Amino acid sequence: MAKTPVDLLVVNAGALVTMAGPARARVGAEHSQLGIVVGGAVAVKKGLVAAVGTTRELRARFSAKSAIDARGSLVTPGLVDPHTHLVFMGSRENEFEQRAAGRTYSDIAQAGGGIHSTVEKVRAATRGDLVRSGRPRVRSMLEHGTTTIEAKSGYGLSVEDEVKSLEAIRELGCVPTFLGAHEVPLGRARADYVREVAEVMIPRVRGLARHCDVFCEVGVFSTDDSRVILSAAKAAGMSLKVHAEEFRASGGAELASELGAVSADHLMAVTDRGIRALRRSGTVAVLLPGTSLFLGGGRYAPARRMIEEGVAVALGTDFNPGSCTAVSLPLIMSIACTHLGMSPAEALAASTLNAAYACGEGARAGSLEPGKRADLVVWHAKDFREIPYWLGANLVWRVIRAGREDVERKGA
Repeated sequence: MAKTPVDLLVVNAGALVTMAGPARARVGAEHSQLGIVVGGAVAVKKGLVAAVGTTRELRARFSAKSAIDARGSLVTPGLVDPHTHLVFMGSRENEFEQRAAGRTYSDIAQAGGGIHSTVEKVRAATRGDLVRSGRPRVRSMLEHGTTTIEAKSGYGLSVEDEVKSLEAIRELGCVPTFLGAHEVPLGRARADYVREVAEVMIPRVRGLARHCDVFCEVGVFSTDDSRVILSAAKAAGMSLKVHAEEFRASGGAELASELGAVSADHLMAVTDRGIRALRRSGTVAVLLPGTSLFLGGGRYAPARRMIEEGVAVALGTDFNPGSCTAVSLPLIMSIACTHLGMSPAEALAASTLNAAYACGEGARAGSLEPGKRADLVVWHAKDFREIPYWLGANLVWRVIRAGREDVERKGA
């Protein structure tokens, strides 16, 4: 029997994590169902997964132009980061020092720092500047195993600068989210700015951004403000995401659920009512424990309770210059295991399939199944539990993105 030609075979995986299963985000006990194939292999054609099985099965079925021998190592889907702010200029290490001295995130923002300090730098930059500063960040994430990245605007806070930021995000190959409602610009009345976002910005960015996000938080945008903006985005054909309950309960999780948002993010201060709403709606809870760690204070999202209540949980870095400078999802997985009460299996599901659904990529990424993008990571590890266990280490050996090897690291 003639073998079917493919472009690539990845063979001899000691453990191949597929995350195969129902075409939706994992909930409850499903977070721990990884779909592991011992001695696994993946066949790739035209950048997509053609087949998954054992090495013996796939070698019998396919002939390949090239092959990658995993040599008994762990192979997983490429990681997915569903929440980043990676397009910005400058840095804010001065604020890091201030927080170390006891000042809070809110104190710094009220004194004119925080988001506003980055807005000033982004407005002074060109689109080319934003792309050039973003490329090494994207590369660093890739080198830590992240093959799909959601990225938000939100450091422009004007029509021209939000458009410029979204154009840069698209050029960098990230999933684009419009976050014009990240903060009220200095000198602007909040009600006037809400109208501008809803009536002027959204019509301009609807072709550039897939999602619309709002920082729904006490002292930033109220639930009423957020509803106006998100409803306008929904009417324009955009899907929705919500920064919700980061510092105080504000009803953001309930609003996200009511409007059918793909995700509600942060959720450190979420209420029981908000958790129940997320469960009913199927909105993915994107948890960002790196931010809790970086800002200090010891408050983390109640991941254990969410999982037990049947909420789909994802993990993201929240990479940004002010509240979390981590680019590594494996590090975030470690924090999730040590501070959120998640198991290593749950953390891996939350960083692959569930994260893909949280940024609208669930049909294309997050698992190794026929027809999906061939995004894989080969690790300097034998067991998936090693990824969060080796705190701060980069165990990535090889990264294949859309069927092409983009990263090969010689040592662990």
